[in-house]
Amino acid sequence: MKRKSNVLVDIKQKYGPSIYSSDVKNRINLSVKRRRNFSHSIQRYVASFMVFALLLGFSSVFAPTVDTMAQTTTGSMSDEKQALEAELEKLEAEMAEYQKTIDTYKKQGNTLSGEIKRLMAQVDKINLQIKAVNLNLTRLDKDIASTSNKITTTESEMDKKKEAISGALRSMNSSEGQNIVEMLMLNPSINDFFTNISNLTVIQSSLQDNLRDLEALREDYVTEKSNLSDQKTNAQQLKNLQLAQKQAAEDIRREKDSLLKATKGKESAYQKLLKDKEKQAAQIRNRLFHLMGGGEMTFEQAYNLAKYASSATGVRPEILLAILDQESALGKNVGRCDYKTAMHPTRDIPIFLEIVASLGLQDDLSSGKLKVSCPIVSDGSYGGAMGPSQFIPSTWKLYAERITSVTGSPTANPWSNRDAFVATALYIKDSMSSKACTDYSAQIPAQAQTLLERCAAAKYYAGSSWYKYRFAYGDSVLDRAERFESDIAIIKGQ
Repeated sequence: MKRKSNVLVDIKQKYGPSIYSSDVKNRINLSVKRRRNFSHSIQRYVASFMVFALLLGFSSVFAPTVDTMAQTTTGSMSDEKQALEAELEKLEAEMAEYQKTIDTYKKQGNTLSGEIKRLMAQVDKINLQIKAVNLNLTRLDKDIASTSNKITTTESEMDKKKEAISGALRSMNSSEGQNIVEMLMLNPSINDFFTNISNLTVIQSSLQDNLRDLEALREDYVTEKSNLSDQKTNAQQLKNLQLAQKQAAEDIRREKDSLLKATKGKESAYQKLLKDKEKQAAQIRNRLFHLMGGGEMTFEQAYNLAKYASSATGVRPEILLAILDQESALGKNVGRCDYKTAMHPTRDIPIFLEIVASLGLQDDLSSGKLKVSCPIVSDGSYGGAMGPSQFIPSTWKLYAERITSVTGSPTANPWSNRDAFVATALYIKDSMSSKACTDYSAQIPAQAQTLLERCAAAKYYAGSSWYKYRFAYGDSVLDRAERFESDIAIIKGQ
């Protein structure tokens, strides 16, 4: 595309200023036959210009029609999205009410009837979360449809531009055999000659402009395809989250049924179960805690690290445990791939190699022991997240100094459990302080802390797309944190 056709030349550059000199008129001596040839050549140039102008004209007429259709579709989509968002806000208010009920039963003390009601309220809340995920999936389907339409429009516009350019070039190339100096010598009118030279210049300039437009359209198409891939990935992740929430609801139902079976509905039997806390505490302390990025430790070790990170940041230990627990990754492919095939080549690989070198882990890297999260190959998105906290190298670099200021280590190590807990705590703290989360928490002042934590957890998982995941992922973290809170209470003997 960058190579110019032979006819698309700068006349001054190729033939020099001499053709514009005053003695050109003196060299003009035309026969009738030559005039006929020149006239035919000029007609072909003019025809080329007209073909090109018509083709470009059709393209320019086409564009406003597309814009009008796009505006109509966008308006319709916007109305539907607003309706969906209003329904989501309604669900959010209902979930806040259920959370209040759950908190009330927790404060009333440990009774069998209170525990059963709390569990049922928890199931009802999860069912609302599932509804919210379904609404988000509906919205994503509409976004995907909108993006697909934009891609189709862009492709169509590209085809029109290509046709305009190729049509003009085909017409113009039919005149390539003509010698322009000869045409000048045969020209009965110098004004006609320069008029046609001007036409050629206009055509050349227009071709260059349209080639640039074509390149811009191609970039738009690439961007839209990338956005569509991201949306499809988001939809699949939301479906995975939905399945996880359904499983959580089933787990709570089983817990309730098991409790009723063990107590046979008698308060005295339930109270007897509660007294056996020492045995439960020992089991909880020794239970294996699986880290999100791979590896495991006892729950007590994990809790101690969470308390350490919490003391430096103010983030609740339960939230940190919930995020770093392997199950909270909900199917993310972590710690299984080589950095060369997983990471962004310019954004992350150089920083990753710096981190490895600073920690003296080159042997682990060359032996294949050091793995990172895998990319989603089907959608073209990069992986490369490191260690338990699952930070990509460029994000880890942003937090490295703050991590070492807490831990006192000379270098922040993404594969260190302690550093990972601190990194997660710092990120959550920053997210909770962000304008997005503070504005969100202001929507329901009575539930401000819950909304802050929900927003921060969703940001940890989805970054700028957190709003779509505030129920699906954010609430799954809060629910898991609540279960950890119960375990911690048992350990403490409360």
